[in-house]
Amino acid sequence: MSASHSPVVHRIPITKARVNLGQLAKRAHNNNEYGILNAAELEDYLELRDPKVREHIRKSREEYEAGKGRPLAEFLSEIAPVKKTRRSA
Repeated sequence: MSASHSPVVHRIPITKARVNLGQLAKRAHNNNEYGILNAAELEDYLELRDPKVREHIRKSREEYEAGKGRPLAEFLSEIAPVKKTRRSA
């Protein structure tokens, strides 16, 4: 599937999926499709298809590989006051 095409999401009831699981798995394999995804996985998949998101990931990886990363504790200490401010608002 090229990036210019929107993904097609097929929704079927879990009861039907259970009965036809083998057929669904075979179809996903033969058509190079994704199988069963939960909502969070589907959201991640759709975000990664967005060129803007892919570009942010690429830049992030370059910065990390260039040694511009920092310890998680340092980052969390910076955002902790922001979280508290948002909760109290």
